[in-house]
Amino acid sequence: MKPLPRVFYGRDALVVAPDLLGRTLVHETAEGTVAGRIVEVEAYCGPIDPASHAYRGPTRRNAVMFGPAGHLYVYFTYGMHWCANVVAHRDGDASAVLLRAAVPLEGLDVMRRRRVRARRDRDLCSGPAKLTQALGITRPYDGVDLVRGPVRLYDDGTPPPHTPGISTRVGLRVGLGDELLWRYFVPDEVCVSGPARRRTIAEAGATDAATVARS
Repeated sequence: MKPLPRVFYGRDALVVAPDLLGRTLVHETAEGTVAGRIVEVEAYCGPIDPASHAYRGPTRRNAVMFGPAGHLYVYFTYGMHWCANVVAHRDGDASAVLLRAAVPLEGLDVMRRRRVRARRDRDLCSGPAKLTQALGITRPYDGVDLVRGPVRLYDDGTPPPHTPGISTRVGLRVGLGDELLWRYFVPDEVCVSGPARRRTIAEAGATDAATVARS
């Protein structure tokens, strides 16, 4: 497999997000290698996006979002969960893509030990907090380089879906960009965390992900 190059990440988050579908997230850990195929993501677009952590400018918590593309932004939420985001676009733009769900591929025994409440393997990475727990991604990985670090994204030859599913982002309050179609997923995939099927780009009558996302 080839790790995704820096140039892959240096694009608008609304372009990077659907292009992450089908990519393989790999973490080399002391317990062994764990890996999953990304099947659901959400784009967050900094100063133009009221749901983004970067909407009100840089802070100690969100500093990684304002840095170089191709790094991992990890944050704690609800006082109990970690979430992982891929930093996109250019320095200062603060765009990122939340990794919401993955299909477990490698290191399932390790994932099962970490996710003892998961009844089925399809539930190991079927949500942003489940994904980070299964892959062992926590605070120390905030700022990790996805091109050269222990957590990387690879292209194993599986292309993103030609017509990914799209929907509004999950769990946003009214007025926080809840109307934007910035969630992308593999249609009919059982590991997707939110509604398994909404609209596809083709059904929305658009020619590409960015057009749909900004509509």
